[in-house]
Amino acid sequence: MDKKEIMLVCAAGMSTSLLVNKMNKAAEEKGLYAKIFAVPVHEATEYLKDHTVDVVLLGPQVRYLLDEFQETLASHSIPVEVIPMTDYGMMRGDKVLALAESLMG
Repeated sequence: MDKKEIMLVCAAGMSTSLLVNKMNKAAEEKGLYAKIFAVPVHEATEYLKDHTVDVVLLGPQVRYLLDEFQETLASHSIPVEVIPMTDYGMMRGDKVLALAESLMG
């Protein structure tokens, strides 16, 4: 099975890194082989110039960038979505992982 790459984009990366840990735990429990990582907005566009990911999830604090990311990544067929505020706030790694999986198909 191919390793899935899930990128979370946030303002600074502090709270999102906690969510990454919860998502990694959920992925491990499901037997999903995934690289899950978080980057601040200013690093995301640079990273995406040289790397391909399977899905991009935006933290609620940067939801205003959704249209911009969708436009940029449409030609690469990379899905982009905003993490629901309740799942982000409650650090529901399993729910956010399920969102990523549904977007990847």
